[in-house]
Amino acid sequence: MPAGTSTAETRNMRKAVATGFLGWTIDAFDFFVLVFCVSAIAKDFGRSVPDVALTITASLMTRPIGAFVFGLLADRFGRRPILIANIAFYTLMEVLSGLAPSYTAFFLLRLLYGVGMGGNWGVGASLALESVSVKWRGIASGILQEGYAVGNGLAAIAYFTLFPHFGWRAMFFVGAIPALITIVLCLGVEESRAWKESKTDAASYRAILFSNWKLFVYLCLIMSAMNFISHGTQDMYPTFLQSQRGFSAQDASVVTFIGVLGAIIGGVTLGHFSSTWGRRRMIASVTLTGLLVIPLWILAPTKPLLMLGAFLMQVVVQGAWGAIPAHINELSPPEARGFFPGFGYQIGVLVASGSAYIEARFAAAFSYSTAMGVMAALVLILAAVTVGLGPEKRGRNFVSGEL
Repeated sequence: MPAGTSTAETRNMRKAVATGFLGWTIDAFDFFVLVFCVSAIAKDFGRSVPDVALTITASLMTRPIGAFVFGLLADRFGRRPILIANIAFYTLMEVLSGLAPSYTAFFLLRLLYGVGMGGNWGVGASLALESVSVKWRGIASGILQEGYAVGNGLAAIAYFTLFPHFGWRAMFFVGAIPALITIVLCLGVEESRAWKESKTDAASYRAILFSNWKLFVYLCLIMSAMNFISHGTQDMYPTFLQSQRGFSAQDASVVTFIGVLGAIIGGVTLGHFSSTWGRRRMIASVTLTGLLVIPLWILAPTKPLLMLGAFLMQVVVQGAWGAIPAHINELSPPEARGFFPGFGYQIGVLVASGSAYIEARFAAAFSYSTAMGVMAALVLILAAVTVGLGPEKRGRNFVSGEL
């Protein structure tokens, strides 16, 4: 940490980043548990794979509601208490999903889970990034975002170890314990100084929201492209491995976990270097590089090469994502930093929410490799253009006197 930072401040910075990271990790864990268990849930409820894939879409579609509600509350009442309430809510929905007696009940619970998931990222990101200095914002951004990849990896481990013995329902119960630990950790984090300095009255807050509508639309465009990349390359990949390549459940989880390692390396490393390279330049160049990885990712003739493709694709995807938390928080007005990044993110999720369903439908007519390869190419180009042509405020101070 920079010179002049006290031990207490340093400890609080680490706690804030850890809280945002763990909240996003548990959130992603539950989401990917469903991704891994699509076929098993479909069999248990007597429904088709596209029907259960639609529950993935359902969670994605309701995320903007959570971002809207929890984001506004975080700007009004502070990041920390709202983040705690958010984690408690989505953890309850996670456990209840594992107890669902029917497809209809499961579908409704996934809609509610999406509300909780939608509120987590924006509030957690604002608390974490407002608590660290400019110098460490890039690497904190990468660490925070890769909670998503770590959650994916933990889901792969749980699928490998728990699913064969206990089935899909148990998968939804195991996230409750780390969620409680995260809440306890969050209780020890101080409210961000940036929120205290930027807090304003209701009339001024509304004026800020409406006067920055063009910026908000642009954030939605960025996040739509980025979410198409992540969901288009991740959500149906385990199903592709099992249905088209004949992988066992355990082999699919191993390949996914290898991809997670690539995601963590790419996200943290490139998030850090975006502080010197620039957010836009890094995201655009990395996503365009991803076009070269597509053939190895889905067409590799051998298992080792397919594993390499999965690794490299997630280096690209999450490498680009590593700079996103810092980038869109820096672009957002300080008075609405709890609302703008999170709600813009989740509008992007809503736009991309049909990825899994679209790929499942096209795969039924053609193949998973064709459906996923074409979508990946299109959205990688879209992300490079959208981010590359937009503004950047790298290194923007969040509080007065910040270094």
